[in-house]
Amino acid sequence: MMLKNRLLPCFAAVIFFGFICTANASEDDVLPSIRPSIAKLTQEFQQIPAGRQKQLKKAAMFIRSKIQAGETAQLTFICTHNSRRSHLGQIWAQTAAAFYGVAGVQTYSGGTEATAMNIRAVDALRRVGFTLTDSTGGKNPVYLVKYSETKPEIRAFSKRYNADGNPKDNYAALMTCSQADKNCPVVEGSTLRIPIHYEDPKVADNLPNETALYDERTQQIGREMFYMLSQVKS
Repeated sequence: MMLKNRLLPCFAAVIFFGFICTANASEDDVLPSIRPSIAKLTQEFQQIPAGRQKQLKKAAMFIRSKIQAGETAQLTFICTHNSRRSHLGQIWAQTAAAFYGVAGVQTYSGGTEATAMNIRAVDALRRVGFTLTDSTGGKNPVYLVKYSETKPEIRAFSKRYNADGNPKDNYAALMTCSQADKNCPVVEGSTLRIPIHYEDPKVADNLPNETALYDERTQQIGREMFYMLSQVKS
């Protein structure tokens, strides 16, 4: 079944749940392997609490204002170690922008310190259909993340939020963990700071529920990134 057909219930749900799906959503700009996950996420916006929807709408307004001004909307997802949640936010948000046809969005991630992208987050992204290739090896490998046949791959590796390659000014900082939000009272160069804290899935590392919790967090972040981008053209 085509994803567009799968999205029809989303339009019917508007009256009941108050969320808006973008009319020109397209499956063509995302990998076929990700489409079943997207179909599920876009029908779950009602699961997002009102307070979180409010924060996500702030980000959507930032994106819209930049696009209307003819500028690139730069989003940097920030967490302490740039190992899990910030990568999930960056990758899902870029994918959602492609899916909804929101041109002019560029996503990044970084931490208050650099470590490595955690292999559990890598595996969780693979389970929902992304293709991730370790292009360098080493302690902090650079993963090439493929989400589209037509868009450039995302280079995912751990770095500080203001490292070379990340924007230095005129960007929105989306704080994905409370620790980074607390320990980083000033995010240099950002014009907007939005707290969207997520529970760290590392609490389940090496426990029986490890895979389940990583999948849950991956889907939660994906759901919210698709909601955020769906609001840009609403």
